Amino acid sequence: MDIKKKVNGYFYRIYNRIFVPLQIRNHPKVFCIGMNKTGTTSFICAMKDLGYVVGDQAKGEQLLRDYRKNKFKRIIDYCRTAEVFQDVPFSLPKTYEYLDREFPKAKFILTVRDSSEQWYNSITKFHALRFGNGELPTSEQLKKADYIYPSYMWHLMQAICNSSEKNPYDKDLLMDAYDVYNSQVISYFDNRPKDFLLINLSNKDSYSKLVDFLGVSSPFKDFPWENKTNQFTKQ
Repeated sequence: MDIKKKVNGYFYRIYNRIFVPLQIRNHPKVFCIGMNKTGTTSFICAMKDLGYVVGDQAKGEQLLRDYRKNKFKRIIDYCRTAEVFQDVPFSLPKTYEYLDREFPKAKFILTVRDSSEQWYNSITKFHALRFGNGELPTSEQLKKADYIYPSYMWHLMQAICNSSEKNPYDKDLLMDAYDVYNSQVISYFDNRPKDFLLINLSNKDSYSKLVDFLGVSSPFKDFPWENKTNQFTKQ
């Protein structure tokens, strides 16, 4: 590692340890635990508009290795750097249980699509454009994908639904994983309306439900719609 990287890394750590905590208010943590491609980008933009300190998503994604080893210490530590978090590793099974125990006053928001098939179509479209040159990626393409670290995307698909080598995007397997995950989350937070909210961002009342759940006021009427897939195709 050269001197410039060492210096930059040093000041970045100082910033995170001293200045970021000064921005974090005495608010409960807010965890968006909906699976990727359920409107989580629009959700996080809305939270920024409301003035929340949002976690560095790239840093969160790097914790996939910890998740796969069932090691949650660094994930918990990362949660102390901001107020709101989404996507990997927060969108993966069981993570919410560890967070619930560690942050008993936290609020959990499950973002969903209209159906498991709609979610499947969304995630496969995005992966095809990003990792498969317009076609569904093979397991070999996922293992070679240039994202976070080598094999990251393959490890992610394994974490989501234990994808097979021959057919990593098996429709029935993925749709079942989506349904089972949502069902488990809903069951876990049963009868805890102060701690848990389920929203579909495409519903007209979803934004008002969010601000009511958080107990905040907002000058806005709806979520800012951020569509990663369309943005990618325009690049």
